[in-house]
Amino acid sequence: MSTPRLQLNHITKEFSGVKALKGVSLTLMPGSAHGLVGENGAGKSTLIKILTGAYAKTSGEIIYEGKTIEGMNPKKAKELGIHCIYQELNIANHLSIAENIFLGEQPTKMLGLIDWKKMNSDAQAVLSSLQIELDPKTMAGELSIAQKQMIEIARAISQNANVLIMDEPTSSLSERETEVLLSLVEKLKSKGVSVIYVSHRMPEIFRVCDTVTILRDGTYIQTLPVDQIDGTNDLVQLMVNRKLEDFFGKTEVPLKDIVIETRKLRKDGIFKDISFSVRGGEILGVAGLVGSGRTEIAEALFGVMSLNEGEILIDGRKVNIKSPREAISNGIGFVTENRKETGLVLKRSVMENISLANLSLLSGGMFVSNKKEKEIANLYKQKLNIKTANLEQRISNLSGGNQQKAILARWMIQKPKVLILDEPCRGVDVGAKTDIYSQITEMAKQGTAIIMISSEVDEIVGMSDRVIVMHEGEISGELSRVDINPDNIINLAFGGTVNAK
Repeated sequence: MSTPRLQLNHITKEFSGVKALKGVSLTLMPGSAHGLVGENGAGKSTLIKILTGAYAKTSGEIIYEGKTIEGMNPKKAKELGIHCIYQELNIANHLSIAENIFLGEQPTKMLGLIDWKKMNSDAQAVLSSLQIELDPKTMAGELSIAQKQMIEIARAISQNANVLIMDEPTSSLSERETEVLLSLVEKLKSKGVSVIYVSHRMPEIFRVCDTVTILRDGTYIQTLPVDQIDGTNDLVQLMVNRKLEDFFGKTEVPLKDIVIETRKLRKDGIFKDISFSVRGGEILGVAGLVGSGRTEIAEALFGVMSLNEGEILIDGRKVNIKSPREAISNGIGFVTENRKETGLVLKRSVMENISLANLSLLSGGMFVSNKKEKEIANLYKQKLNIKTANLEQRISNLSGGNQQKAILARWMIQKPKVLILDEPCRGVDVGAKTDIYSQITEMAKQGTAIIMISSEVDEIVGMSDRVIVMHEGEISGELSRVDINPDNIINLAFGGTVNAK
């Protein structure tokens, strides 16, 4: 048996007397992928930061290739070959692929000038070794998110990475892009690189990982070979101590009259002939591949994108929505797919982010009532189980699941007629998902018409009363509750037809 590349023994981390990690251990072998799973707040990020030197451990032992490492810091981690690719990518869009790969490490000629020919040649060699078919001279700003992640991997390999930590690497990728990335992980393993793979997507853990370590509330639960785990249900139960089928909690809700209707919506080059309606209390799932026009329809309904043609009706009345302000005044709320860029004000507090879009409801004349703001934010903090030290904490310090709950709270306060949810649980752990699904169902019970866009087929199946499936900018099919299943959704998403019973 080969020597472990990395061992973490009984790692503990305290913040102001509060233990974020309690005796966590992990062993990483050369050329293997080790899954690290747990709900948001389980301690995964803290463990990664200790390993990369961003945090100092309170107690425990780090052993790298048989040697005990003291005083780990970012410089030392990099020298050892420990690199992390975070969910928030670290790419300079205004630089080329080659410049990003060798950022801070550019080869130079005499007089310290950059050797552009060697840098492009070396970048091409790294890309080719990973079978990444990109021109090193291409500007990074022209790349997709998946390609940018590959450039980060190439950068780590160019710096002799022996341990590569991947934090939610596929959270923003399509199925096709995910497949490319997972294949790249397999190539890294074959080259002897050790991978720590952090993901909420259980099928990926089973696909690429050899072993998996489960954390819960900062505590080490268990490490198991993946082939000894009996499917997603068992792994999820170890993570959250409850079964997968308890997650969605979908209940039947009596449907009311049609709240929103669209007639032949068209946006040139993006979508056309989009007609559907949603009743009060109904959850309409919108499925389809990334790029099929799903998000753009949501943006058009919310006034972010203008239409070339078509009508939108609210409660049977035609409305002309040209801005988010007009959408809100017509009773439409929108949880965007990219909470960091279009959903949150990251430098503001949890309370301020919950209050956003509700200032008129909280004002007593010209000014916002601080007392009202605190009361209502605290009410929804409790209702949605938002985990935060206090409401004045910066929302950027919260986990993805708690950030998403804060955005949902913002619209729950509004009590909208229509709520559009675009990827409501992207990058959210399984425990937070349960809370979010519960609140979506609660809003349906109160008569809200819900439009839920999701790339997660299980989420569409588990939550929808009816589903429309998009393919290349058009509705390829509509499924009633009895016909909603993964096969039908995937067939329609690729332009096929519904399977005959």
